[in-house]
Amino acid sequence: MTEPFLSLIFPAHNEENRLPQTLEAVDTFLSQQSYQAEVLVVENGSTDRTLELAQEYAGKFAYLKVIHEEERGKGLAVKRGMLEATGEYRFFLDVDLSMPIDQVNRFLPPALPNMDIAIASREGEGATRIDEPSYRHWIGRGFNSLVRFLALPNLQDSQCGFKCFRGNVAEVLFPKQTIMGWTFDVEILYIAQKFGYQIIEIPIPWYYHSNSKVRVWRDSFQMARDLLTIRRNGKNGLYDSTR
Repeated sequence: MTEPFLSLIFPAHNEENRLPQTLEAVDTFLSQQSYQAEVLVVENGSTDRTLELAQEYAGKFAYLKVIHEEERGKGLAVKRGMLEATGEYRFFLDVDLSMPIDQVNRFLPPALPNMDIAIASREGEGATRIDEPSYRHWIGRGFNSLVRFLALPNLQDSQCGFKCFRGNVAEVLFPKQTIMGWTFDVEILYIAQKFGYQIIEIPIPWYYHSNSKVRVWRDSFQMARDLLTIRRNGKNGLYDSTR
């Protein structure tokens, strides 16, 4: 079977309310494209009907693969999906589609030729934030300042949940991932930076959803600890080899 041009990877924890609408929107989008694609839903640790619903849709859409992971952790789900995907380009997305699905082609050739990694950015010229409370915005910017100071000085927004990787780049980076929680993408981008891969930020329209899974105060402390772990791992040479 020919490998797909694009893999769309959705980590899904307790997403029974949003997943059906998202999969229908993705199907409409893919039906309008000329390239072949696959969709992977990586359900992990859900206590609702997320897995059951995903499996029902897999019976409806031949391109959809459902992966069940017992343990929780967004980073764990993304890592599993990225390494089981087969696409020439591999794009992980949040189920809430806070970035509209019609933005996906902006991250791919021919719109973006010769890319290694393209990440959605809620900052910079052309980006818009819709309905986001000001306190969430400033907490996010504060964390991003810490990320830039400790790990990724050249990126304006490392935490938006929409990121695309060339397949062979993903196969180098994701086996080295050690953080399975929210800060996993800082670690992946930090490793990518060390290996000299090009990271491009794409300003997007981004819609705030009040039922975000991030618990701002508790998760922020763990994410700050993760940043120190990334720095320590880098200093100790854990990420040095590309093999």
